Amino acid sequence: MEIKAADVAKLRKMTGAGMMDCKKALIEAEGDYAKAQDIIREKGKLVAAKRADRTATEGVVVSKIVGQKGYMLCLACETDFVAKNSEFSATAEEILDIAIAADAADLDALNAVATDGRTVADKVTEKSGQTGEKVELTYYAKIEAPMCVTYIHTNHKLGTLIGFNKEIAMETAKDVAMQAAAMAPISISREDADPAVIEHERAIGREQARLDGKPEAMLDKIAEGKVNKFLTENTLLNQPLVKNNKLSVGAYIKQADAEATVVAYKRFSLND
Repeated sequence: MEIKAADVAKLRKMTGAGMMDCKKALIEAEGDYAKAQDIIREKGKLVAAKRADRTATEGVVVSKIVGQKGYMLCLACETDFVAKNSEFSATAEEILDIAIAADAADLDALNAVATDGRTVADKVTEKSGQTGEKVELTYYAKIEAPMCVTYIHTNHKLGTLIGFNKEIAMETAKDVAMQAAAMAPISISREDADPAVIEHERAIGREQARLDGKPEAMLDKIAEGKVNKFLTENTLLNQPLVKNNKLSVGAYIKQADAEATVVAYKRFSLND
């Protein structure tokens, strides 16, 4: 049967698949749009299954602030060629908009959100069929705070979300978001650092001191000193400010507003 260009364009709009894939699906489905959509979806599942053991190390990180909420996700793929494709970025933005509309709580909840009869997980699988690569939604986070800011690095592979307990100068807020991107703090403060990470650093410090020949009675004290140094360098509020290392990030925020502090923090990098 004859497949018109308008029919192919309509299916492409419905599925996001390439023009040739849409034409082939319509021919196979004998013009039935519903069957053609199923064919395209099955192709995506087949590609995803075949490439399940591949590593998706490229992709795009996108984010958006809506009122007092911040959202960020990463749509990953196998090659930089696909990641830089405008349609791939558009898909990431589309999924982000779905996350915002649903106010999805976490990655599992986002994957389960359905629009136009397809879940987000289905959309990601279909993208595998369109690109011929492994595509996966590798990260999603949401924060909520009186003031939220985001920073996405120019390579679109690294992003942060920062929440403050009150409105502060945007320049200060952006500096903090960029600081978190550059210095990858493990937590906001010493108090909310993972106890397992602290204990690991403590054990390393103790062993280093032992190898250095320090007396057994001094090992714990030396280890605590190393832990304190680690927490100063690796917790956001205590880190030296990149743009002025005479100030900690916490002190820099206090310069803008004595009552302000960070209450929410998320960071994701494809390169980590």
